[in-house]
Amino acid sequence: MKFLKSLLAAALATAALASHAADITVGVTVSATGPAASLGIPEKNTIDLMPKQIGKVKINYIVLDDASDTTAAVTNARKLITEHKVDVIIGSTTTPNSLAMIDVVSESQTPMISMAASARIVEPVDAKKRWVFKTPQNDIMMAIAIAQHMANAGIKSVGFIGFADAYGEGWLQEFQKAAGIKSLNVVAVERYNRTDTSVTGQVLKLTTAKPDAILIAGSGTPAALPQKALRERGYTGKIYQTHGVANNDFLRVGGKDVEGTILPAGPMLVAAQLPADHPVRKSALAYVNAYEAKYGKGSVSTFGGHGWDAGLLVERAATAALKKAQPGTPAFRAAMRDALEAVKEMPGAHGIFNMSAGDHNGLDQRGRVMVTISGGTWKYIGD
Repeated sequence: MKFLKSLLAAALATAALASHAADITVGVTVSATGPAASLGIPEKNTIDLMPKQIGKVKINYIVLDDASDTTAAVTNARKLITEHKVDVIIGSTTTPNSLAMIDVVSESQTPMISMAASARIVEPVDAKKRWVFKTPQNDIMMAIAIAQHMANAGIKSVGFIGFADAYGEGWLQEFQKAAGIKSLNVVAVERYNRTDTSVTGQVLKLTTAKPDAILIAGSGTPAALPQKALRERGYTGKIYQTHGVANNDFLRVGGKDVEGTILPAGPMLVAAQLPADHPVRKSALAYVNAYEAKYGKGSVSTFGGHGWDAGLLVERAATAALKKAQPGTPAFRAAMRDALEAVKEMPGAHGIFNMSAGDHNGLDQRGRVMVTISGGTWKYIGD
């Protein structure tokens, strides 16, 4: 009898905890202005589509712009934690900004879900990065997909040009690994800044090496600059980009010069073109339909999808954390972190998430497809 009474008391306590819980506060920092604005704006827009309530508990979002600047991203993170007492942070948009925020969130033991791509953000899962998760696919998964496509196309030599920051350097390291696996020879490596207006010198060096194909490791509209320069110089080889360009602004800025580009991307980019039995089609279309219903047909962006997936993770984790602690407390933040790490088979816009103590990204091969640009739009060409 005493045992049954104890169980009943525990159940009532849990129910009372949830019913009287304070609001959940989600802090968001995105690059809505600056060089990464074409990525950050759809992420910011997506916040309006995220869950607003779990049971009787409201979810409030505080959104700040870091202007694509690492210092501003750190300042935003500190403000969200110290002034707004957030339970979790979503952000930032870019790899450098997200890396810069890690010390801040780990010091305060606040879980963070990044919308940037580099594996460096979550690997290795150490004392600091145990508080950090991310939604975009890891670079190595995408790099292997590119190398495999190159090998299948008979390509032997490759030139590389990427951002002179953590995104570009991370991609160079991962692509060199993938190229080695597929017996591809990287014959030239160049770098440029996100804010550069000319890459003539770098392109001359690339074309002099006469590679069969060139990989551009950039994101957003700045990734179009090397490709336009290559076409102007008459380069006729295949050009590959990373999943960092998968938005309509890249198509607009690149125009005819990006026709024929090949890249790996999250399934959401071509959701309507996926086979009916594709494991991500349904969850990807859920986001596409929600975004376009609010912002118009054709307005959806793959980067907003990373934000959507972060929102789904927050909802999943908060639902579990509410059974253990009150929002606004260290115990709730710790419970959120633990719940994020325990997420299993959660369908999102870009894949099926399975987190673990050693994997704070959680995506597998179901989280990427190969696409090309044809007729000014994205075309699915296979998995």
